[in-house]
Amino acid sequence: MVPGAMKKRVLCLLTDGFEEIEAVVPIDLMRRAGFDVIVASLRGNLLTGRCGIRLEADQPLGEVDPADFDLLVIPGGPGVGDLRADGRPAALARSFYDAGKYVAAICAAPLVLKDAGLLSGKRFTAYHSVRGELGGGLDDKVVIDGRIVTSRGAGTAMDFSVELIRLLGGRDLAMQVITEIMA
Repeated sequence: MVPGAMKKRVLCLLTDGFEEIEAVVPIDLMRRAGFDVIVASLRGNLLTGRCGIRLEADQPLGEVDPADFDLLVIPGGPGVGDLRADGRPAALARSFYDAGKYVAAICAAPLVLKDAGLLSGKRFTAYHSVRGELGGGLDDKVVIDGRIVTSRGAGTAMDFSVELIRLLGGRDLAMQVITEIMA
């Protein structure tokens, strides 16, 4: 990070049933990049992923001020249904986008972006099982269209994370993180 530069802040939104790889890889790599990553929960403090791995949230969604963050990351997994049913995640994604900030979703989470009205006229990708509801999608590992970043699934979490670091911190920082983890 450039001395004197403001530290980038990232909000990662989780609920029970999140896909662990799609959450932990971005959180880990962005923290390695020096970003302040806050995990917010839809409800409850302790979250259980689809494979039984438990994570502790930093704060509940109700206490989040979108103005405090530069990027919203929404991992996929079976919990996406709860995110959609709640409605607040779609509203949050819309508020980030309307404020000129990046919004990123992986796997089934682009459904939340659809609910927010953010995919209309955009290029995107998603997990194959949700592409029908989304009305299509590309096969690319990561698709960036303006401030919308999407990725296919757990197997593309590393590529997704590196692109997010590049967008917020630049190519050199992304390369530094890749070198450190020997990717």
